[in-house]
Amino acid sequence: MYWHLILTEKCNSECKYCYEKSLKEFDNGLQEKFEFDFNIPCESKINIKKLKNFLKQDKNPVLIFYGGEPLLNISKIIKIINSLGKGVKYCMQTNGKLLDKLPKKYMNQFSKILISIDGDKERTDFNRGKATYEKVIQNIKLIGKNGFKGELVARMTISQEFPDLYQQVKNILKLNLFDSIHWQIDAGFYKNDFNKKGFSRFVEKYNQSLTKLAGFWINNIKKGNVLKIYPFLGIYDRLTQGGTGLQCGAGDKGYAITTNGIITACPIMNNIKNFYAGDLNSNLNQLKKFKIIEPCESCKYLQVCGGRCLYSNYAKLWPKQGKDLICKTIRHLIHEIQKHLPEIKNCLNKKIIKKQDFEFEKYFGPEIIP
Repeated sequence: MYWHLILTEKCNSECKYCYEKSLKEFDNGLQEKFEFDFNIPCESKINIKKLKNFLKQDKNPVLIFYGGEPLLNISKIIKIINSLGKGVKYCMQTNGKLLDKLPKKYMNQFSKILISIDGDKERTDFNRGKATYEKVIQNIKLIGKNGFKGELVARMTISQEFPDLYQQVKNILKLNLFDSIHWQIDAGFYKNDFNKKGFSRFVEKYNQSLTKLAGFWINNIKKGNVLKIYPFLGIYDRLTQGGTGLQCGAGDKGYAITTNGIITACPIMNNIKNFYAGDLNSNLNQLKKFKIIEPCESCKYLQVCGGRCLYSNYAKLWPKQGKDLICKTIRHLIHEIQKHLPEIKNCLNKKIIKKQDFEFEKYFGPEIIP
């Protein structure tokens, strides 16, 4: 199973779609819907021995260091890896600014690292702060030079100001530094940022850009190159192999472990008691499971989509017209992959590509449904 371990709630970035919005979100109505736990410590206080004993119940545990910014608590990372050893698979989601601070002995034990980057220098620095892009690129090159062999995932956020997904994905591909790419649309996570006119315009342009990107992906497939673009791979997998449940696996295939050892459905719910599933003393097989509710539950696209986001599904921060616009982007994504299925099948039949080229590890973090 997949365990997001929250090491700290602190961060060394002030991203426009996270820090800046959270400062404005004083009255989001969530306290009327959920019960919050304000006693969770900012820094991880978990007992490492308890964590080790808990993970022994899992035959194939994957531990994803998470924050805040997890590399602000490097000492805890080192202690955990020293204690748990090689019986655990390690991943991390980071903004990349402190990758140069973790000793290579530990860095090289990670199988995957998700690094926040939004495309080119201009876009990344606008969203995440001046000089962020150059620092992140420098650190990626450094860990590669130091022997890192794991998968590097570009974790993009597509904000409403910049819908040109196609160009920004291409900008990342040109770097030849990342093994794979996924993205999340900045939509539906804050109550007060919905603007019908602005988001409608964004959806139209975003969908056009996604169509171009899907065409680019298919053209590469015809040349024998299946680019590891997670939203495309995930949709293709559901359309051809089937499957049920959230594509991220939250509250079922994976959970988050908070700073005091409480287990919750996913990191974004780390202080909401309604989504607590157990703690480090719990029997793994008896953890509470969570499922998607309406309006997703009765949607005809549910089997392929999975419900996009458990938190968004329950919190319902945007009005129906906003939710419908988000779903419009998901339907468009599904239809774009669906219409290219005959071409992919033809490439498979001609042995230009193999079925194995579409395989990917599920549930470790990428937003398959943006």
